[in-house]
Amino acid sequence: MTDIAAAAQFVAANARLIDRRRFAFLEGDGSADDVLRALAAYRNDDGGIGYIEPDLRTPGSQPACVTHALEILHEVGAADTSIATGALDWLQTVTRPDGGVPFVLPNAKGWPRAPWFEAIDDEPPSSLLMTAGIAAAAHRLGLEHPWLDAATEYCWERTGELAEGHAYTVRSGIDFLDAVPDHARADAVLATVADRIPPDGLLRVEGGTADEVLRPLDVADRPDHAGRRLFDDAVIEHELDRLAAEQKDDGGWTVDFLAWNPVAAWEWRGFVTVLALQTLRAYDRMR
Repeated sequence: MTDIAAAAQFVAANARLIDRRRFAFLEGDGSADDVLRALAAYRNDDGGIGYIEPDLRTPGSQPACVTHALEILHEVGAADTSIATGALDWLQTVTRPDGGVPFVLPNAKGWPRAPWFEAIDDEPPSSLLMTAGIAAAAHRLGLEHPWLDAATEYCWERTGELAEGHAYTVRSGIDFLDAVPDHARADAVLATVADRIPPDGLLRVEGGTADEVLRPLDVADRPDHAGRRLFDDAVIEHELDRLAAEQKDDGGWTVDFLAWNPVAAWEWRGFVTVLALQTLRAYDRMR
């Protein structure tokens, strides 16, 4: 059984302020405004978001940081969307002509970062992984914005890449299909992705650690997610049992991807501990 008290101790002792606030909100001891105040500290003067991505230690605004911010705003049901709107305004200044945003911007040069953020071009191409993830989060917030219109069209034009794309791109694409308002079109695309999913539901991460995978609950973290239909009930039940059992003796959860920096590793542990509890609660495993 999940030990909430131990998780609370782990988060209090080890997690960043933003994740401590998220945990308090999840457990009913904090408010959305508390989370918003913590999130506002990551906002830059240009309207974008920096600092919050553990694997990208640049202070400059980055698309990956915007993804985190928008997802947190949706998580707490924030009524104030000024942070989100400002971030999309900033995104328009770095968006490529095709409507997509790069995976990482040149301002990361010279700053510590994980290996997957190493390939930095002065004129970086658009990334379906990044664009779809941000667009999904923006759609869930119910935002209307010129950036979102162009980004949504960019994602629709590239949904054919999901059948053969990198595991993380597949996850972002499925998230986009879950959030985009055109459900009929999304369902038709999702049907083409089903053949990509192996019987065990595990998406192997090319270029990751030897045993790195994206698991079914990474793709569908709640039962009403569009990606849930890609996995058999028995697979989901097995994964829920596994997730609950993965709570460590110190009360937290951990990640299976490369811990390139010890501080980043601990920051991720706080983040995924809150995420694990959210997922277990969404699937009614926290009675």
